[in-house]
Amino acid sequence: MVTVIPAINCPDRDLECVREKVRVAESLFSDLPRGVIREEGWVHLDVTDARFTFNKTWGNARDWRELDTALNLEVHLMVEEPEKIIEDWLRAGARRVIVHFESFHGGALRHHKTAPQDIFRVLLEACAAHRAELMLALNPETPPENALTYCGAVKAIQVLAVHPGLAEQKFMPFVLEKIKFLRRQFPDATIEVDGGVDAEIGKRAVKAGANVLVSASYIFESEEPTRAYQELKRI
Repeated sequence: MVTVIPAINCPDRDLECVREKVRVAESLFSDLPRGVIREEGWVHLDVTDARFTFNKTWGNARDWRELDTALNLEVHLMVEEPEKIIEDWLRAGARRVIVHFESFHGGALRHHKTAPQDIFRVLLEACAAHRAELMLALNPETPPENALTYCGAVKAIQVLAVHPGLAEQKFMPFVLEKIKFLRRQFPDATIEVDGGVDAEIGKRAVKAGANVLVSASYIFESEEPTRAYQELKRI
């Protein structure tokens, strides 16, 4: 069965946007007891820093904790140095943290000489200490072959189907081949696709091998978010 996770992408400092989208996300699971929501209900939060990305989104871990939602948090750190803020989000209750391979591998973004494998180890150990899961994300243009060693060290991989940062971008169809490749390489992995996912795209992604669909605009901009969510769940 496919897992569908609504994604929150709000402007920097706009806590009211976050509150409203959390409320809508909670309504998707309103027929479930709170205890069941803790097992099945997830929300995805995009956090960008205007360095790894062109824009900056809301990303206050302390305020998130005060929202006191029963939903499980999957936080997507589209930031240049995730190791500097991962603890903030783990303390805020994140059960899954998504970091980009490109944020620690390759020297274009970094001005220090910390080895990629050392940064990756810090991220893994931080998640393990909080009993959270580390998911590795790959940008659309990144060949999956470049990241196989790191992909093999985690149980969950995200294929980003748009450029990191802005919501409402169009799905890039060529990433379907990447999903197929990763599914062949890691048959038991969780493979998540994020970016431009609607019902039709969701079907193609699942057929390629994805088992988690992340969707922002298709759910939150729908006149009936619950209907849009259930449509994705039926894939």
